[in-house]
Amino acid sequence: MRVVQVVPRIADASSGPSVSVPSLCSALQQASVDTRLLALEPRPTRLWFERSEFLPVSRLPFASRLGVSASMKQALTDAAASVDVIHTNSIWMMPNIYPAAAVRGTECRMVISPRGTLSAWALRRSRFRKALIWRFGQKAALEAADCIHATSQEELEQARQCGLRQPVAVIPNGVTCPASVQRVRASESERVLLYLARIHPKKGIDLLLRSWKSISEAFPDWVLKVAGPCDHAYARQMMAMAESMGLSRVDFTGEVVGQQKQELFESADLYVLPTHSENFGISVAEALAHGVPAIVTHGAPWSGLVDQRAGWWIMRDEATLHEVLTEAMECSDSVRSEMGQNGRRWMQREFDWNVIGARMANVYRWLSRGDSRPEDIVSV
Repeated sequence: MRVVQVVPRIADASSGPSVSVPSLCSALQQASVDTRLLALEPRPTRLWFERSEFLPVSRLPFASRLGVSASMKQALTDAAASVDVIHTNSIWMMPNIYPAAAVRGTECRMVISPRGTLSAWALRRSRFRKALIWRFGQKAALEAADCIHATSQEELEQARQCGLRQPVAVIPNGVTCPASVQRVRASESERVLLYLARIHPKKGIDLLLRSWKSISEAFPDWVLKVAGPCDHAYARQMMAMAESMGLSRVDFTGEVVGQQKQELFESADLYVLPTHSENFGISVAEALAHGVPAIVTHGAPWSGLVDQRAGWWIMRDEATLHEVLTEAMECSDSVRSEMGQNGRRWMQREFDWNVIGARMANVYRWLSRGDSRPEDIVSV
């Protein structure tokens, strides 16, 4: 079984696909699937998958933004003649459109993972540009896919709302669960509310800052840590907002990766993500894998937080966030610890990358070899 994974770019370490796609590739290798990854330049500073190839992109400004790449187009055409499946991740760029032409007339099957790009919130952004791309290639590419991969029930429904009628494999992203977690505190009295994700308009940082202003005085032993790349305009806008509001005990840490990220999770008492829209929310799974209970808004598909007693899944408004943050921060350390352990066991049981890789491999074998239909497949 030979598979090529495609993703436009993975240079941004804080972007979900930069983590999930290379991790899926590694999990597929463990499931005995011969896997390669194709992406556009630039090459990331950290590689998660050794069989990666980074292809040049057009230097023209508009073409570069769309990911126009003759090298990528040719590489996919060559691959379709010899591999069983081409699986492209995300949409709205040319590497997500090229595979449809590459597989035409071959035995190669095509899978597309929208990865949050079909949500109502995402479709409203850059609406004119997306309308053009939809008309001139993306709609046809989606309709030509042999299977759509959705990371949640919500994303399955989004695909159907866009008129996609082919089978959908509903398989979540995975998470790497550390072998052990050691709780670390900067001081015995300090408690940490952690936001760790991109600092982006859809993530709800502005809502979090307003909520923090309304509760921080009642919790002088708590600090809010905001971890994510700060070297762009929106992040600077959020830091200026925090300063103008006179917020205390707010720490914009910048981007964290590797050991630094693990240590930040190990120092956290609560994780919060007040997002508008997520197809999965890898940072939520990472927090839970480190034993940190999470507060997540309904824009992300984490209703299981309630079922598993691992956190709170809430409406996205300031009053609700204020109320739930207050409740969570008033809980005893032992209650939060129990919730965190519930979440960690949940991640180990259902979201470990080896489990996810095996499930995806079964989908590929069903598509290309006619193996038995996996339980993850949903038809119209």
